[in-house]
Amino acid sequence: MENVLVAGANGTTGKQVVKLLKSSQYFNPIAMVRKEEQLEEFNEEGIDTVLADLTENLTHAVSNIDKVIFAAGSGGKNVVEVDQEGAKRLMAVSKMAHVNRFVMLSSMGADNPDAVDDLKDYMKAKQNADEHLKSSGLKYTIVRPGTLNNFDGKGKIELREKLNKKGEISRADVAQTLVRALHDDAPYNVTFEILEGDTLIGDAINNLNTIVN
Repeated sequence: MENVLVAGANGTTGKQVVKLLKSSQYFNPIAMVRKEEQLEEFNEEGIDTVLADLTENLTHAVSNIDKVIFAAGSGGKNVVEVDQEGAKRLMAVSKMAHVNRFVMLSSMGADNPDAVDDLKDYMKAKQNADEHLKSSGLKYTIVRPGTLNNFDGKGKIELREKLNKKGEISRADVAQTLVRALHDDAPYNVTFEILEGDTLIGDAINNLNTIVN
C-alpha cells in the first residue's frame, strides 16, 4: 500500500479524503494536523498521523510518503502564508522526497482571480500555488471544484478543463475525485474543473486525456 500524506486532514473535505483512503485497498492515509489534540481523534481510528504546520519546516512530514493530497486552507485568515506559501513549502519537500504524485485541491476561479471580487486574495493565492505546482517538476493533478456543499455524494460529476459555468458539488464527490486522481492509471500533469454531473467519477477521470487534450 502507498502512504498518502493528507495536508488539511482535519478540515471538512480532508476528513472525507482520509476516510476514503482508509477504506481503500491501495492507500494508507497519513493525516497531517497542526495541533496535538487533533492527533488523538485520528489515532483512535487507527489512522497514522504527523504533526506539522504549513508555515514551518515540513521535511519530516514527507518521510516515507509516496503521494500527497493538498486539501489544506486557511479559511481566508492567512491566505498567502498558508494557501500559497504553505503549499509551496510542501511541494519543495515533496520534490526532495521523490513523492510520486501531488494532488492539489484548488478552486474554480483560480485561473482568473480578478473576476472574483469577494475572494480575490484567496483566488490569487490559489492561482500562485497552482502555477508553482505546474512548474515544480512533480507529477501533479489540480482539481478545481465549484461551490462546495455538504450534501451526500452522488458519485457522479461533470469534468472539463474549463466548464465556463458556475455550480455546486458535494465535498464527498470532491474527496472521491481527489482520491481517484492518485491512482497510477489516472492521467497526471492535468488541471480541470468539476461540478455535480452525470458521469461516474472513475469514468470522468479515465476520460481525462480526451477531455483536456
